[in-house]
This record gives sequence, structure tokens and C-alpha cells, in this order.
Amino acid sequence: MSLRSAWKAHPLARRLPFLLLAGVGLWLWQGTSGTQRELVWELEGAGWSAVRALEFQVQAPDGDLLKREERFYPQGPERELRLEVQLPAGRYPTLVLARTAPGAPVIPLRVTLEVGDGAYVTQRLRLPAAR
Repeated sequence: MSLRSAWKAHPLARRLPFLLLAGVGLWLWQGTSGTQRELVWELEGAGWSAVRALEFQVQAPDGDLLKREERFYPQGPERELRLEVQLPAGRYPTLVLARTAPGAPVIPLRVTLEVGDGAYVTQRLRLPAAR
């Protein structure tokens, strides 16, 4: 038995086309899932020092939840927050829920993220005047 016929009889030789196809499919799927982005939230105005927790919810245009993250701040949040998320370019409805204390009413902030080609997305947030 020659080396060539021994290779053709090897079980890996029959599976190799399927493994290559699966690898290419996985590579293509990873490429369409979006680019790693850093969302930079700039907190403007007064009232942020009273906030003790923020919840970020980034949604797909069809309403599916793409990213949810909750952060807690014993002394209030910094003026600039960063959140990493994998998103392709597009528009994303986003809900930010601010809590000042356990049991206190939640302050909802609705924004639309405009994601372009860059790795950074900057969004400004301002608490409503009448709380």
C-alpha cells in the first residue's frame, strides 16, 4: 500500500472538506457579528453625584437585547464611563436606568446610539431637571 492510498483511506481525509467548510463558516459568522466598540458615556449636568447604580441596555432595532450591564457607584459615577460591546454599524435604541438608592424610583434615559465605522462611540447623558 502506497503512502498516497494510505492517506486516502485515513478517516481524516474524508472529514477534511467538512472541517474546512465549518472553519470558513465560523470565520464568516465571526466577521458579521460586529466590531468591538467602546461606548463612551459622558455624564453632563447636575444630579449625577446622587446616582448609585446605572444599568445600560443596548437593543437591536427589532427589540432584542444585545448588551446589558449594571454598574454600582458608592460615591456616584465618574463623569465619563466606558462600556465595551460588539456591534456592527447602525442605530440602536438604548435605555439607561439610573437609581439613586435602593427602593428609590428608577430614572429612565432613552437614547439612540449612532454607530459608525469607528471603534469609539460617544454618547452624552443628562438627567432630567425635575426628579
